[in-house]
Amino acid sequence: MMIGAQIFLTAALMCSLSELSSHWVNVASPAGGRVGVAVLIVETGDYGRMNDDEHFPMQSVYKVPIVMTVLKRIDEGKLRLDQKVTVNAHELPPEKVHSPIRDKNPRGVTLPLRELLRAAIVESDGAASDALMALVPPKDVNEFLWHLGIQDMVVLNTEKELASDWQVQYRNWSTPAAAVKLLSAIQQGKALSARSNKLLLSWMITTQTGARRIRALLPKGTVVADKTGTSGTEGGVNAATNDIGLVTLPNGKHLAIAVFVSDSKADQSVREGVIAKIASSAWSCWTGNRATVARRFTP
Repeated sequence: MMIGAQIFLTAALMCSLSELSSHWVNVASPAGGRVGVAVLIVETGDYGRMNDDEHFPMQSVYKVPIVMTVLKRIDEGKLRLDQKVTVNAHELPPEKVHSPIRDKNPRGVTLPLRELLRAAIVESDGAASDALMALVPPKDVNEFLWHLGIQDMVVLNTEKELASDWQVQYRNWSTPAAAVKLLSAIQQGKALSARSNKLLLSWMITTQTGARRIRALLPKGTVVADKTGTSGTEGGVNAATNDIGLVTLPNGKHLAIAVFVSDSKADQSVREGVIAKIASSAWSCWTGNRATVARRFTP
């Protein structure tokens, strides 16, 4: 097991440091790999972490900064939401990459830029993501992140390149702390125009890939704006099962959370369960529901 011991939580939590930190270690253990967590209350700065400075492969989590960079170009008048973008057959990613657009249009397709942006977030479409990266190459995405003061998140490769070599995914990495910083910038409207930020959040709220992760154990009706990332499995090891998101708390404040599960030998239900339980415990502590804390901390 490679789970480190670095854990810190502010005194603002409504449950004890020892019970939550012990819970996170215990929850992470079945993954059998590396687990990193960062949790931030955006409006207050209260912060919790576990291995938050380690590098984790993002997989499709990296679609968030890619989409944001395109939206920034739209804000600047360099691109338009309604402009047509052609994706040729030879540009489509291979079948191992999730892409409803490719499945429906194996000979290529021309779509409005708005639809490619939506598909990249809501459906985690690899063809959409690669088409966006043709408009904003990795250099532009990383410069966008650096402008926000985010240096521990790196985007270098297309989905097609990720699919070509198992090791490439590790070059596209983030720390949990950097992911939470990006989420905070979204919530505070620091990165994009109000219109673009609203669009991004609407897509993240309606994403179709995260039902068993951050959202899974939260109270019914909780508003969650998230983006998942998932690798394949090779040699019995799954490189990435991730979810980052903004959770609206009952008091109207926002919990930004990033959970990365890497190099795990556990099956998908276990990996996703780790994310769900970590999110649930953070919710319970910051909402002060001790009955919920006790129930969810019980094995």
